[in-house]
Amino acid sequence: MKKWKVDEAKGKDEAKGKKKKQQGKHDKGESLFRKAAMFLYKQACIRKLPLFSSRQVESDLVQLHPGENIQWIRTEYYVKKLSLTLVILSVGLLFGAAAKAAAGRSILLQEDGSIRRGTYQDGEKEIQLTADLGDHSQEFTVSLHPRLFTEKELETLWAEFAETLPELIKGKNESLQQVTRDLILQESYDGFPFQVEWESGRPDVLGSGGAVSEVKVQTEVELVAKAFCQDRTWEKAIRVTLVPPSMTPQEKLHRDLEEYLTDSEEQGRSEDQWVLPGQWQDRQINWSQQVEDNSVLLWAAALIVAAAVYLLSDRDLHQKLEKRKRALQQEYPDLVHRLTLYVGAGMTVRSAFQKIASDYEKKRESMSGDHPAYEEMIYTCRELKAGVSEGAAYEHFGRRTGRQEYIRLSTFLMQNLKRGSSTLLERLREEAEKAGEEKLMQSRRLGEEAGTKLLIPMVIMLAVVMVMIMAPAFSAM
Repeated sequence: MKKWKVDEAKGKDEAKGKKKKQQGKHDKGESLFRKAAMFLYKQACIRKLPLFSSRQVESDLVQLHPGENIQWIRTEYYVKKLSLTLVILSVGLLFGAAAKAAAGRSILLQEDGSIRRGTYQDGEKEIQLTADLGDHSQEFTVSLHPRLFTEKELETLWAEFAETLPELIKGKNESLQQVTRDLILQESYDGFPFQVEWESGRPDVLGSGGAVSEVKVQTEVELVAKAFCQDRTWEKAIRVTLVPPSMTPQEKLHRDLEEYLTDSEEQGRSEDQWVLPGQWQDRQINWSQQVEDNSVLLWAAALIVAAAVYLLSDRDLHQKLEKRKRALQQEYPDLVHRLTLYVGAGMTVRSAFQKIASDYEKKRESMSGDHPAYEEMIYTCRELKAGVSEGAAYEHFGRRTGRQEYIRLSTFLMQNLKRGSSTLLERLREEAEKAGEEKLMQSRRLGEEAGTKLLIPMVIMLAVVMVMIMAPAFSAM
């Protein structure tokens, strides 16, 4: 009963100390997410929701925080995990709302069927429109030019413009050698400071504005582009081949309506607003604009990431416990060897424990990595100073580690206290020798596992080398 009171008091003291530290972090203003997480956790506990009552999680927390108030540790763990989940959800919602607002701002089409043009600094805009003709709809991508277009300082050389010009004017045609649709013959092009005038060698089939007339036979046309900038002039001749179109009635309708829409935009470039045509061939047109709206994807991604973080936190906790067990296993041979050395030198088991724990505590700050075995020894020494009996302290030491070898060692030490065994040193030496052999076997097993993991990359590298050797041989055949 006395031992239980000491353990409980020590657990409460450490819990209070950690609680004060946590309160100190939130004295300047407790996190809003933490408050919300605490509220949700309390409500979940009241309703006994299964998301906050995992036996595996509680078992892992008990082993990772020995001697501490498990109720407080469990609450802190779930509140922290829930806070992170709420943060991810909130960030995702904010980004989704921002994307939704950005998509709304990109809608230029007004209720009266007009589109407001931007200034020259805004540049040319490309908008996607849908024409609702009643029985079906048509989709278009239209370039909206700024209301005013003035020339500024040259930034691009004529050689670069002349090289990219064929690609700029081909429009929706596959190439200039198979032209069936209108070419993009503009007065200026985005990214280039030139004013361009076009001359067609066959204006009857290819107008200077880029309009292509249907031809029955393949026809070659020479286009001449005259570019002006400041007081210089350049010319470039481009050979264009017109071929007879092969279009379905639906494709022809789309092409004709697209040309009608483009002509309407060109005619209204001197106005502040471009009023979309309301009728075409005695048919009513209802326009709507297509914009890229990724808000739903962002919200869904935030929900998925938040759920994944919440559900995978338990797995991370268990992996942390497994890592602790591996560290305990690796430290056991060194610990038993040192304990055997000190006991063989004439020290008592208690003095040897205190010596090992004291040496580790002095070097702890300069050491890297986790050393749970020595931390447990420090905890055992503190129990002894707090009045816990030596046998009970050794028993607690073995039980807290959860490893069979440590439980066996604690049993040796307890039997030595109860029976006064004179063979303790011999048994410690046997245990140290056995632990050394197990460590050697563990190292060999890890080496074999590493070799197995490297087998797949080695096979891949062998296949690559074989391909490099065989490819020239096959190519020479």
